[in-house]
Amino acid sequence: MRYEAIPPSEIEKKSFEIISKELMDMGIIPDEKTAFVTKRCIHTSADFDYAKTLTFSPGAVDIMKDLIRKGADIVTDTNMALSGINKKRLSQFGGEVHCFMADEDVAREAKERGITRAAVSMEKAASMKKDLIFAIGNAPTALISLYEMMEKKTFTPAFVIGVPVGFVNVVWAKELFLDSDVPYIINRGRKGGSNIAAAICNAVLYDM
Repeated sequence: MRYEAIPPSEIEKKSFEIISKELMDMGIIPDEKTAFVTKRCIHTSADFDYAKTLTFSPGAVDIMKDLIRKGADIVTDTNMALSGINKKRLSQFGGEVHCFMADEDVAREAKERGITRAAVSMEKAASMKKDLIFAIGNAPTALISLYEMMEKKTFTPAFVIGVPVGFVNVVWAKELFLDSDVPYIINRGRKGGSNIAAAICNAVLYDM
């Protein structure tokens, strides 16, 4: 290995060229309609497993773009994802990003009911009167809360990005949405994270 002198403005382009070449060397050819999302997740994590585990419902990217164009908001389960999503780009379409995890009313209700703040945060988001894209990168209980509301027919998310990372209920929570009618981008397995949730949002925003 050797040091490469690359202008700062060219670093990201070079990274994506490397990713494309390595995928080709592995014999992996991502779907052309979703490849830019998969590659940005790999770019964010340096983990090529996303080329195998990232799962898209039919027409997912086009549906998400259409929601953004119509002014949908994004709700996340961490302030890290909130910070990472390009809010300026989203605002050009009339959307905002929200995270209710640190809200005092959420913390208080979660403690009183003995459930996670993530679950209560999803319930709070459900009271908003507009289309919502949920970008979940940390808490499987957020996905479970959304699914339970769907089952009760009290709320249906417009779109779900389900990429929580971890070991407890993570795989199961993601699998809940694979047979649902809600459009989704899900990473099967244990991997994910707030950075991946933000990367997926940004990939779609940058492609608009």
